[in-house]
Amino acid sequence: MKSTSIIFVIAGLVLTSCTSNPKDNQTMENPLLAEFTAPFQAPPFEQIKPEHYMPAFQEGMKQQKELIAAIVNNSDEPTFENTIEALENSNELLDKIGNIFYNVTEAATNDELQKLSVELAPIISGHGDDISLNIKLFEKVKSIYFKKDSLQLSTEQLTLLDKIYKGFVRGGANLDESSKERFREINKELSVLYLKFSDNVLQENNRFQLVIDDSVDLVGLSEGSIAAASALAKEKNMEGKWIFTIQKPSLIPFLENAENRILREKMFHAYIMKGNNNDSLDNKVYVSKIVNLRLEKSKMLGFDSFAGFILDKNMAKTPDKVYALLNELMPKALAVAKKEVADMQQMIDAEGRTFKLEPWDYDFYAAKVKEQKYALNENQIRPYMKLENVRNGMFWVANKLYGITFTRLENMPLYFPDVEVYQVKEETGEHLGVLYLDYYPRESKRAGAWCTSFVSQKYKDGKRVPPIMSIVCNFSAPVGDSPALLSADETETLFHEFGHALDGLFSNKHYASLNTPRDFVELPSQIMENWAFAPEVLNQYALHYQTNEPMPAELIEKIQKAEKFNQGFATTEYIAASILDMDWHTIIEEKQWDVNAFENESTLKMKLINEIVPRYRSTYFLHIFSSDGYASGYYSYLWAEVLDADAFEAFKEQGLFDRTTASAFRTNILELGATGDAMVLYKKFRGSEPKIEPLLERRGLN
Repeated sequence: MKSTSIIFVIAGLVLTSCTSNPKDNQTMENPLLAEFTAPFQAPPFEQIKPEHYMPAFQEGMKQQKELIAAIVNNSDEPTFENTIEALENSNELLDKIGNIFYNVTEAATNDELQKLSVELAPIISGHGDDISLNIKLFEKVKSIYFKKDSLQLSTEQLTLLDKIYKGFVRGGANLDESSKERFREINKELSVLYLKFSDNVLQENNRFQLVIDDSVDLVGLSEGSIAAASALAKEKNMEGKWIFTIQKPSLIPFLENAENRILREKMFHAYIMKGNNNDSLDNKVYVSKIVNLRLEKSKMLGFDSFAGFILDKNMAKTPDKVYALLNELMPKALAVAKKEVADMQQMIDAEGRTFKLEPWDYDFYAAKVKEQKYALNENQIRPYMKLENVRNGMFWVANKLYGITFTRLENMPLYFPDVEVYQVKEETGEHLGVLYLDYYPRESKRAGAWCTSFVSQKYKDGKRVPPIMSIVCNFSAPVGDSPALLSADETETLFHEFGHALDGLFSNKHYASLNTPRDFVELPSQIMENWAFAPEVLNQYALHYQTNEPMPAELIEKIQKAEKFNQGFATTEYIAASILDMDWHTIIEEKQWDVNAFENESTLKMKLINEIVPRYRSTYFLHIFSSDGYASGYYSYLWAEVLDADAFEAFKEQGLFDRTTASAFRTNILELGATGDAMVLYKKFRGSEPKIEPLLERRGLN
């Protein structure tokens, strides 16, 4: 169950910009409306209170409306500068406020912020619709778009023009008045449904507790897992007991190691039944409403399905191409997964057990088979994965590839006390950006791992605005005197999110609203995973937390030999979730959906074996139902892995730290990924379109 990232934007807003410069009392008293004076213009988190957000959002919307009116009322002939760039620059204050609010509510929320999110959602949605459905504004944009071939515009300017014009079309600008009103209603309703869905998942993650009061039930668990469970019990005023949760740092070690099969089943079911318990936190009705509203909206815009609407702007372009990739790989993955299941069942039988392998047994027996085949288990690796060392290792890789350096910043404003902040500099010493790191789970943070930004890179007045990036995770926390020791999956996840951060830090676009296509954005993150367990890199950072001795060569060799282990399962559970996503969003009729029946039909159609459950079930599938983010786009991790496996071949051919190859990857992918056609940029780096063979080889599916 691998963590993934999500990069957040303000839902419903098409554009970004406008400098705040009011001189009234509100500005002086509201830190969000004053100039940020912290180093590198970092947000003044400690000064911002929940009551500051609504007035700030209102001021941001007011300023943008005034700037939009100025564009509409300008009697001069519409030009790229007085219309497109002016529109792009109309949202600066709103973007600044939104980047803070939405990121904090994901990472350090509270009841006030949750309530405010619901209150703001329809207001922000309505404001975005006011722009998208402004016919006079659209006419000006359209006049420029249809004469673009005669204008002297750069590739990036053409990309922005195309994005803005299509944003209006996709935002309903061509609809008649009655349809526009319905379009507004749909957007407002969706904005609230997304928040309710997400809030239910957050509460589900926090409410389940497996309380153990008999140490016999701890057999098989590591000292670290037991200590963390004991510490949590003490925190919950149950000293002398142990509490396990469905947060990943607690759940995964339990499923992999706990000998008590009944308790493994209880933990597993608590996880996969989130939002599906027919109570106040049930999400089934929200799933049904969301998919119906999305379909209605898509049909209004001329698409047969929501997937068709979404994929039109991705590399894949059509649902058929996505299904083609998934359906090509699923039989190969299933064939390998069935062999893995057979190995596990054979071990169960050899133990004299009489049960058939079930999903809650999978992780447990996969770990046993791995130890049997490779003499390798998680507890051998974890002591060498001290979080600080892993962090330093990924910094070392970035320095070797790109020459950049990371310096810890003290006394920076923080939204939560244990967050770390780093200044990132070019090899020349020039400031590149700032990176926040937020590692550990808490009840105020949603599950998973993601990378986002508090300040997006752009150019203003001819100067580059350095980005402020943030990586947010839910990793195993330190307990007592023991440091945080990461699992292999957590280590890989940190490198993954760091790849996203590098993409944001190296960004060299002029316009903040330009974003990399969803199925291209995972290339920078996934390619970084390749360095996490490379022997040359392990030799740098994999030091035993007690002795500081480097990881033994024989252990590194075992890790390399086990690289393809369990890839049938990993690929199958991922593809199953991707197909479920696509199935929900290729429906062509609205009805009251029986969510569980729909899922069952989807899994039967894909011939999923009983021992494997999709990585995410519908009622807690945050990627696709908490926003439009990865809806019809969860496939993108696999699509991007085709790119990353092929791209990494270039490093393998020229050298893992070849600076020429790294420079070409930085220039064509990391710096310019949002500014032009993704495939054109990829071919500039690689010389040809990606081949699928490296992916098949990596996952052992060939």
